[in-house]
Amino acid sequence: MFEMIPFRRNGLSRRGGEDYFNNFFNSFFNNDFFSPAVFTGSSFKVDMKETEDSYIIEADLPGVPKEAISVEYENNYLTISAKREDTIEDKKDNYLRKERHYGQFKRSFYIDNIDEDQIKARFKDGVLEINLQKLNKGFEKRKRIDIQ
Repeated sequence: MFEMIPFRRNGLSRRGGEDYFNNFFNSFFNNDFFSPAVFTGSSFKVDMKETEDSYIIEADLPGVPKEAISVEYENNYLTISAKREDTIEDKKDNYLRKERHYGQFKRSFYIDNIDEDQIKARFKDGVLEINLQKLNKGFEKRKRIDIQ
Protein backbone atom coordinates (compact mmCIF):
# COMPACT_ATOMS: atom_id res chain seq x y z
CA MET A 1 0.00 0.00 0.00
CA PHE A 2 2.95 2.34 0.55
CA GLU A 3 5.53 3.47 -1.96
CA MET A 4 9.04 3.94 -0.71
CA ILE A 5 11.76 5.78 -2.60
CA PRO A 6 15.24 4.85 -1.40
CA PHE A 7 17.75 7.50 -0.46
CA ARG A 8 20.76 7.38 -2.77
CA ARG A 9 24.16 9.01 -2.57
CA ASN A 10 25.50 10.01 -5.95
CA GLY A 11 29.10 10.67 -4.90
CA LEU A 12 32.26 9.02 -6.24
CA SER A 13 33.89 8.41 -2.87
CA ARG A 14 35.41 5.01 -2.23
CA ARG A 15 33.32 2.93 0.22
CA GLY A 16 33.94 -0.60 1.45
CA GLY A 17 35.77 -2.19 -1.48
CA GLU A 18 33.75 -0.58 -4.30
CA ASP A 19 35.90 0.88 -7.00
CA TYR A 20 35.37 4.25 -8.62
CA PHE A 21 33.97 2.85 -11.86
CA ASN A 22 31.27 0.70 -10.21
CA ASN A 23 30.26 3.57 -7.96
CA PHE A 24 30.05 5.99 -10.91
CA PHE A 25 28.13 3.43 -13.01
CA ASN A 26 25.62 2.73 -10.22
CA SER A 27 25.07 6.39 -9.35
CA PHE A 28 24.58 7.25 -13.04
CA PHE A 29 21.93 4.62 -13.73
CA ASN A 30 20.24 4.91 -10.32
CA ASN A 31 19.73 8.63 -10.80
CA ASP A 32 16.07 9.74 -10.67
CA PHE A 33 16.35 10.96 -14.27
CA PHE A 34 16.38 7.31 -15.41
CA SER A 35 13.75 6.18 -12.91
CA PRO A 36 10.84 4.23 -14.48
CA ALA A 37 8.34 6.47 -12.68
CA VAL A 38 9.61 9.44 -14.71
CA PHE A 39 8.86 7.67 -17.97
CA THR A 40 5.60 5.90 -17.12
CA GLY A 41 3.99 8.18 -14.55
CA SER A 42 2.48 5.05 -13.01
CA SER A 43 1.27 6.47 -9.70
CA PHE A 44 -0.03 9.43 -7.74
CA LYS A 45 0.24 10.49 -4.10
CA VAL A 46 -2.51 9.62 -1.62
CA ASP A 47 -3.18 10.57 2.01
CA MET A 48 -5.46 8.34 4.12
CA LYS A 49 -7.01 9.44 7.40
CA GLU A 50 -9.25 7.59 9.83
CA THR A 51 -11.86 9.32 11.97
CA GLU A 52 -14.34 7.79 14.38
CA ASP A 53 -17.04 7.63 11.66
CA SER A 54 -15.17 7.30 8.37
CA TYR A 55 -12.03 6.94 6.32
CA ILE A 56 -10.98 9.94 4.25
CA ILE A 57 -8.75 9.58 1.22
CA GLU A 58 -7.19 12.53 -0.58
CA ALA A 59 -5.47 11.87 -3.90
CA ASP A 60 -3.39 14.43 -5.78
CA LEU A 61 -4.38 14.42 -9.45
CA PRO A 62 -3.21 17.78 -10.81
CA GLY A 63 -3.91 18.41 -14.48
CA VAL A 64 -6.42 15.55 -14.72
CA PRO A 65 -9.98 16.55 -15.65
CA LYS A 66 -12.81 15.24 -13.47
CA GLU A 67 -14.26 13.31 -16.43
CA ALA A 68 -11.04 11.25 -16.69
CA ILE A 69 -11.22 9.96 -13.08
CA SER A 70 -12.94 6.75 -12.02
CA VAL A 71 -13.57 5.55 -8.45
CA GLU A 72 -14.84 2.01 -7.82
CA TYR A 73 -15.43 -0.05 -4.69
CA GLU A 74 -15.64 -3.82 -5.16
CA ASN A 75 -14.86 -6.76 -2.84
CA ASN A 76 -13.47 -4.40 -0.17
CA TYR A 77 -11.06 -2.77 -2.65
CA LEU A 78 -11.29 0.92 -3.45
CA THR A 79 -9.74 1.58 -6.86
CA ILE A 80 -8.91 5.05 -8.13
CA SER A 81 -7.96 5.32 -11.78
CA ALA A 82 -7.29 8.35 -13.93
CA LYS A 83 -6.15 9.15 -17.43
CA ARG A 84 -4.08 12.16 -18.36
CA GLU A 85 -3.51 13.24 -21.93
CA ASP A 86 -1.04 15.99 -22.74
CA THR A 87 -1.35 16.34 -26.50
CA ILE A 88 0.92 19.37 -26.92
CA GLU A 89 3.37 18.62 -29.71
CA ASP A 90 6.05 21.15 -30.56
CA LYS A 91 8.66 19.64 -32.85
CA LYS A 92 10.62 22.91 -33.16
CA ASP A 93 12.03 22.82 -29.63
CA ASN A 94 14.76 20.48 -28.44
CA TYR A 95 13.62 19.12 -25.10
CA LEU A 96 16.32 17.94 -22.73
CA ARG A 97 13.75 16.44 -20.37
CA LYS A 98 10.02 16.16 -20.86
CA GLU A 99 7.99 15.17 -17.79
CA ARG A 100 4.47 15.99 -18.97
CA HIS A 101 2.99 13.15 -20.97
CA TYR A 102 0.13 10.77 -21.53
CA GLY A 103 -0.43 8.24 -18.80
CA GLN A 104 -2.91 6.05 -17.01
CA PHE A 105 -2.78 5.89 -13.25
CA LYS A 106 -4.37 3.29 -10.98
CA ARG A 107 -4.13 2.54 -7.27
CA SER A 108 -6.12 0.12 -5.14
CA PHE A 109 -6.60 0.01 -1.38
CA TYR A 110 -8.09 -2.75 0.78
CA ILE A 111 -10.66 -1.11 3.08
CA ASP A 112 -13.35 -3.08 4.88
CA ASN A 113 -16.13 -2.08 7.32
CA ILE A 114 -17.53 0.37 4.73
CA ASP A 115 -21.13 1.34 3.98
CA GLU A 116 -21.00 1.07 0.18
CA ASP A 117 -24.14 3.18 -0.26
CA GLN A 118 -22.61 6.14 1.64
CA ILE A 119 -19.35 6.57 -0.32
CA LYS A 120 -18.96 10.18 -1.44
CA ALA A 121 -16.31 11.71 -3.69
CA ARG A 122 -15.57 15.25 -4.77
CA PHE A 123 -12.86 16.75 -6.96
CA LYS A 124 -11.60 20.29 -6.46
CA ASP A 125 -8.36 22.05 -7.44
CA GLY A 126 -6.63 18.83 -8.52
CA VAL A 127 -7.41 16.95 -5.30
CA LEU A 128 -9.85 14.03 -5.21
CA GLU A 129 -11.40 13.55 -1.77
CA ILE A 130 -13.25 10.31 -1.00
CA ASN A 131 -15.26 9.87 2.20
CA LEU A 132 -15.99 6.26 3.15
CA GLN A 133 -18.49 5.93 6.02
CA LYS A 134 -17.86 3.04 8.42
CA LEU A 135 -20.50 0.41 9.14
CA ASN A 136 -19.30 -0.13 12.73
CA LYS A 137 -18.45 3.25 14.22
CA GLY A 138 -15.31 3.77 16.30
CA PHE A 139 -11.71 2.80 15.91
CA GLU A 140 -10.79 -0.80 15.32
CA LYS A 141 -9.34 -2.63 18.28
CA ARG A 142 -5.58 -2.21 18.24
CA LYS A 143 -2.85 -3.51 20.47
CA ARG A 144 0.60 -1.99 20.75
CA ILE A 145 3.36 -4.57 20.52
CA ASP A 146 6.59 -3.82 22.36
CA ILE A 147 9.80 -4.39 20.44
CA GLN A 148 12.50 -6.21 22.44
